[in-house]
This record gives sequence, C-alpha cells and structure tokens, in this order.
Amino acid sequence: MSNEKIKILIVDDQPFIRSLAERILKEKNYATAHAHDGKEAIEKVEAESPDLVLMDIHMPGTDGISALKHIIKHTPDVPVIIMSGDADVHLAVDAMKHGARDYLTIPFNNDELIMEVERALEETKLKREVRRLKRLVGQSSDLFELMGYSNLIRHLHEQIATVAATDFTVIIYGESGSGKELVARAIHHHSPRADGPFIAVDCGSIPETLIESELFGHERGAFTGAVDRKKGSFERAAGGTLFLDEIANLPKTMQSKFLRAIQERAVERIGGAGPIDVDIRIIVACNKRLDELVVAGAFREDLYHRLNEFVINIPPLRKRKDDLIYLAKRFMDETSKELRKEVASISDEALQILLDYDWPGNVRELRNTIRRAVLLCDNTIEPHHLTALTSLDSLPMTPEINLDTLEQVPLKEIVRSAAAHVERNVIAHILQKTDGNKSQAARIMQIDYKTMLSKANHYGLNEHRK
Repeated sequence: MSNEKIKILIVDDQPFIRSLAERILKEKNYATAHAHDGKEAIEKVEAESPDLVLMDIHMPGTDGISALKHIIKHTPDVPVIIMSGDADVHLAVDAMKHGARDYLTIPFNNDELIMEVERALEETKLKREVRRLKRLVGQSSDLFELMGYSNLIRHLHEQIATVAATDFTVIIYGESGSGKELVARAIHHHSPRADGPFIAVDCGSIPETLIESELFGHERGAFTGAVDRKKGSFERAAGGTLFLDEIANLPKTMQSKFLRAIQERAVERIGGAGPIDVDIRIIVACNKRLDELVVAGAFREDLYHRLNEFVINIPPLRKRKDDLIYLAKRFMDETSKELRKEVASISDEALQILLDYDWPGNVRELRNTIRRAVLLCDNTIEPHHLTALTSLDSLPMTPEINLDTLEQVPLKEIVRSAAAHVERNVIAHILQKTDGNKSQAARIMQIDYKTMLSKANHYGLNEHRK
C-alpha cells in the first residue's frame, strides 16, 4: 500500500498541533483527517476507517484515554499513538496498558513522528499477514471438512486457490444448497483481503423497493422511514469482499447502477451529495447460467461481461456420492452430539436410499434429512427413518394415498408426508405461475413473506429467489 492510500486521523483540540502533524505527515504523502476531541475521533474511526490514529491524551469532553479504550474495543486493528505535552511516565504506561501502540511527547520532531508512525503501520501489517496465513492454513482443511474430500472437491479447491490471490471478479454457479457461499467465503479467506469484511447479500430475499438502499445506503431523511444514515453493503465491504448471492434476481433497473458502481469503484447513497470511493472485491453466485439469461433478455450483457472474469462451477451432491457418505456420517455425529443421543451408524439399506436419491436440495437437504432421522431413531438410522425420501415423491397431489405402498409406515408419518408433499407442490405451482416472484406468491397464498421464504428454502424451491 502506497502512502497516498494510508489515512491517518489526527486528534487534538489545538489547531496548531493538528496543522503541525498534518504538515509532517503530508511531506511523506500520507493522507490525513482531523478530529478536535475524543467523541469526534470515535465517530470518524467508525465512519472513515483510518489506518492509524494520532491522538492527544488531554482534551475537553471525551479525553484521549476514553477514546482509546473505545477504539481498541470496537476497532482493534486500528493502531493508536497517544500524544501529550506531559513527559509523565505514568501517563505513558496507562496509555500502553489500554492498547496504545506508542506514546509521543509534544513537542515532537519530524523524524520521531514519522518513525513511530511507520513502526506502528508495519507492526499492524505484519499482524494482519500472520492472521491471514493462519486463516489460510485453517481454511484449507475447513473447506474439505464442510464439503467433502472427493476429487471434484479437490479440483474445486484448486480453482479457489488459483483465483483467491487475485482481485478477479468471480461468478459461482451451483444449485440451491450446494455451498456457493461456502466457496465465496473460502475465496475471501484465501485472499489478501482476508483481514477485511466479508459482506453477503441475498438478492432474492430483499424486496425490489429496498435493494438500492441495501447496496448503496441512504442519508437521513432521504425517503419516508429513513430516520438515520445507513451505510450500504458496498461501503460495509470496503477493504474486503462483497458477495451477491442469486445475482440473477437483481432488478434490471439496479443492474445498470450496479455496473456503474463496480466500474467506477464508487457509490452514492440515496439522498447523498456525491460519490463515495469503495475498494472491494466482487463475487456473485447464481443457480442459472448468466449467459443464457443474457440471451433471454433477463440480464444485461455488459454487466455479464464485467462479472465474467473467472467462473467456478460447484458440482451437485448427486455427482459426488463419496462426499454424500462422508457428509451423512458427519451430520449424524453432529446431531447425535447436539441431541445427546448414541446414534452410531446408518444401516446398509438406509445408506442405499441416500445414494439412490437425487438430492435436489443438495447438502442443505441432506443435512435436514439426517437431522430428522437422528431425532427419530434409537441408535441406527434405518429406511423407515427416511420416510421423507422413500414416500414423499410417490405421494399424489391429492390426499388419496395407496396405503398398500406404505406398509409399516405410521399413520402420523403418512399424514405428515402427504401434507408436506401437497404443500410443496402447491408452492412450486404458484411460484411457477408468478415467475418466481415470492412476494406475489405469498399474497396469493395469503401467507407472510418470511413464511414464504422459509418454506421455499425448506423445500428447495429457490430456483427463483425474488
């Protein structure tokens, strides 16, 4: 990072000291910002995320020690150098005890100030790099643990390692429940931005009227209900990664604004006075091919080409049966521990049912299935604990069930499965009629929007996420 990109916040109630420090720092090409007391310093640290704070210890109102405590607690990665006109060792010790990187006595000379600033910045850089490397090592094994150890997942991991070190925009394709956000997080944690924030936005779960505010933020009073200033996801992801899940659900009106934001690396809040620069990496995910949506006229071609720098395809669970067995046993062990039950195995017959099933809901559906089976069984998962898989798809749309095909299944389970099957088919039918618009589907079925989202997620009906 060049000095021009490093911002140092100077906090002092005396304009002369602020001007002196600013002149010295600008000679070394550092960017600067000012605050006249501890309260303003706290506000500017939270709003502007400076790389270092140079702060006087004696100020009216909120003093330097109080502000130091707050900054260290809420933004521990921002180093603070305390200044004071008192050559008091006790003050220095107190400041260091509360997290100050160093202590300078006023008046200070140019070389002394620059030396302390560079030392603090280098120390912070090294600490972040150590954390990144630790996270990198840990994340490699974590991703395998979460998704499996098959050759397909190993290839996926190689793709992640290849692109993570760059700032390429990535499109992740995968079916619902296949782990698109897991892959996005792995890319972030492997990247030089690992110490920055990872902000995930589900484009399908936000009403169209709120998506602009969610992405770009708004100023107080910008519209009815905007009682406070709000930072958008772009700003909150500054220095890190912004992940947009189900990007195909981004309204056409927002696609052009989104394209402009990523091209200019700047956003403007609703009601804002001007653009705000943002330094972020973009990762998007979709369960449909964006190039096909471009041909269909549902997605902007220029936005597609801007996003299409690197593509990762996540294989569905049905194509990696080795992972299925591993994941089923892992979910069984986790749920057994959670429920404090001694469920030790899955019978061969039950395992064959798991292997024969297509898993339209992928890993998410497998996890729910195993959790339910562990709850129902004693110490071994048997076929009748997988009724949702063995009977649900054979049930008709109406409650007229051929009981001859459901022998040995409790009546309560037959009724539950029939009701679930009917509910799923009805919801799927309505979503097809509304072209995936969940808000409209919720109104037709007279249920609230959150219930609609929950049921669509439960039944794996997230092909459309509006």
